[in-house]
Amino acid sequence: SESLAPAIRIAREGFPVYPRFRASIERRKEVLQRWPASVALYMVDGAAPAEGATWKNPDIADTLERIASQGNDGFYKGEFATKLVDAVRAAGGIWSLDDMAAYTVREREPISLDYRGWRIVTSPPPSSGGIALGEMFNILSGYNLAKRDRVHRIHLNIEAMRRAYRDRAEYLGDPDYVKMPVAELLSPLYAAGLRASIHPDKATPSDLLPGYIPPDESEHTTHYSIIDAEGNMAAVTKTVNLTLGSGFVVAGTGFVLNNEMDDFALLPGQPNAFGLVGGDANAPKPGHRPLSSMTPSFVIGNDRVGVIGTPGGSRIITMVFEGILAFIDGELPEQVVANPRYHHQYLPDVVSAEPKAFTREETRALQAMGHIVNDAERTWGLMNMVSWDRKTNTLHAGSDPREEMSSGKVQ
Repeated sequence: SESLAPAIRIAREGFPVYPRFRASIERRKEVLQRWPASVALYMVDGAAPAEGATWKNPDIADTLERIASQGNDGFYKGEFATKLVDAVRAAGGIWSLDDMAAYTVREREPISLDYRGWRIVTSPPPSSGGIALGEMFNILSGYNLAKRDRVHRIHLNIEAMRRAYRDRAEYLGDPDYVKMPVAELLSPLYAAGLRASIHPDKATPSDLLPGYIPPDESEHTTHYSIIDAEGNMAAVTKTVNLTLGSGFVVAGTGFVLNNEMDDFALLPGQPNAFGLVGGDANAPKPGHRPLSSMTPSFVIGNDRVGVIGTPGGSRIITMVFEGILAFIDGELPEQVVANPRYHHQYLPDVVSAEPKAFTREETRALQAMGHIVNDAERTWGLMNMVSWDRKTNTLHAGSDPREEMSSGKVQ
């Protein structure tokens, strides 16, 4: 009840509608309009609420108070669970009370890896982030990046991304049901083999990579990073997948149901909403949990420690990867979260680049190497990071300047 009290208060008192919140509702308006409860919660006279208007959600306040007083059973069992199941089935879904009651949280050992004297602790499967990060850092560990120019460092980063996302598509799934070669994927020997396949001056076409070659998260994800006065750290990422999830609200609950089914490989080899492909390891089956890109991470050095994460769908992994590289190179969180970003995810075989990620000369040099560079018209992510310098006992916090929703502070 103490932890949920601030959220309950904000839900009852409301908050001013800010531009991105309004834009999210407008962007998903056609989906929301399919269900009266969704319209009632998110819309006013058929449109998103006006910017600056106070938006209140007393239903979610009631839901959170129920969870505060009854715990998990107040959500997954009893009257509330029945309300959810009845509404989903009335809309054509197949939920059951047994499904609700059987759901449990899994606690798993995190992925830990070393890079240039730093320990990186990050998320294990069914998040793909930890293994992908491990592969990318293991590949880079064989290079002396300080002796390479910026274009060649970017080239090597892109090639590491390409190979990590290829293995994501091929091998990763729910560890409760899928046997994954985690130790092999994170081994120095495997990284050496991947490194050997990288040409120092030429891009590798994705369809020429050995292994799985298929045919040709989110936009609504939340992350927070915390370090407290005792040095305890928390990195938490959660998502409903696309903006406003499925758009379906069960009347009286105050929240939208997710559309996380899209994170499964519904048709192996075919891309999901983020362009990601997957194989049988991530096929939907009863009781399985879908693969995600969430990558909450700790970065632990001799003197400095950092906590980092971000929303961003399939780009989460590469954003955290680039952020950790910058932090290890000495940048402070406020610099890390502001840096322009670029991304490659194996398929489509394109380098997406935020405005100002590359200079015109860098873009031309990468294209000369064979990279297909797509200058994105918009930015992505909502990264936040906090760090603690143990030697000076100094805390730093960085909030992504791209969006008004990001916040970071030291108190």
